[in-house]
Amino acid sequence: MAKIHASAIVDSNAQLADDVVIGPYAVIGAHVKMGTGCMVGSHSVVEGHTTLGKGNRIGHFAAIGGEPQDMKYRGEPTQLIIGDRNTIREFTTIHTGTSQDKGITSIGNDNWIMAYVHIAHDCQIGNHTIFSSNAQIAGHVEVGDWAIMGGMSGVHQFVRIGAHAMLGGASALVQDIPPFVMAAGDKAQPHGINVEGLKRRGYSPECVLELRAAYKILYKDGLSFEEAKLAIQAMATKNSDQQTQEALSQFHQFLAASTRGIIR
Repeated sequence: MAKIHASAIVDSNAQLADDVVIGPYAVIGAHVKMGTGCMVGSHSVVEGHTTLGKGNRIGHFAAIGGEPQDMKYRGEPTQLIIGDRNTIREFTTIHTGTSQDKGITSIGNDNWIMAYVHIAHDCQIGNHTIFSSNAQIAGHVEVGDWAIMGGMSGVHQFVRIGAHAMLGGASALVQDIPPFVMAAGDKAQPHGINVEGLKRRGYSPECVLELRAAYKILYKDGLSFEEAKLAIQAMATKNSDQQTQEALSQFHQFLAASTRGIIR
């Protein structure tokens, strides 16, 4: 049976797993679904059409599943879908989607979301990301697996952050960060490949070396964006190592799909 503090308010229509823990003065809405092993801290609100998977931990005073801060929103039953084993700390705000997009804000698995983070409507967050305290992302932002957001950083709407990318603290990001790239500043500028992060995640020295060569093509060799994309695509095609080929292809595909442009 779920362990619900006597002062918590849980709607009778909420669907909670038998071992969920709900802290003092928390509020759980009618359309909330919560999987096994979830914990909600005191004074937190989980509302809207929000689904949480297994093993999620929500800190105190968080606001999860609230209406999007979008003036076009008219009460449509849009969703927030959160995967498994995410840590969401104090005073974090995460909103549901809008009908102008897919109608879903999505957060994957094993993410570490620190205090005072804001994740706006229609954002798509991958797995194993880290959001440092006070990181703020606007609507429709995409964040790839293993990306890291520095504290007090801010991201413009519709921006994409590639897998394994890293955004430094107090940075303002208005265009895409390609996968594997580190960026920082106001406005954020590229500062090389996330070498240490890639080593920790099992990327070979040879793969890292090739990614650094791709970075040089994109940022140092004086090529146009189109010329750089073609050169990186050729690198991926010619490379025989599977890990390196996949990483270079991921790099190229991200560049090819950019609509806002990349930091450069």
